[in-house]
Amino acid sequence: MPILAPVSWGELLDKITILDIKAERIADAEKLANVRREREALEAVAAQADTARPEVTAVIDDLRAVNTTLWEIEDEIRDCERAKDFGPRFVELARQVYHTNDRRAALKRDLNQMLGSELVEEKSYQAY
Repeated sequence: MPILAPVSWGELLDKITILDIKAERIADAEKLANVRREREALEAVAAQADTARPEVTAVIDDLRAVNTTLWEIEDEIRDCERAKDFGPRFVELARQVYHTNDRRAALKRDLNQMLGSELVEEKSYQAY
């Protein structure tokens, strides 16, 4: 039985873009079936929003691109971890994670505003 929890539109659409990426990159059939099942369930909820508007679609596409970048950064940082290489490249990648996550949060906020979300995720980080 799925757990139904209220989330913002930005959070929901973010999760769907991550599932899109997983569907492209995961080869294991059992894992892929789980990803597809979850995506279908979330897409059914997302269908309630007007996500077909060009300005919304553009932000969703940007969010998918940012999440793809995060996926690649995380893959590379895990390669460094596996190799016990914590030098300049590791530090650069670690910094890219939070810079990219800041962009991701801004896009989710944009989606929340565009779609009139009653729930909005807040961050409390200081500017750098």
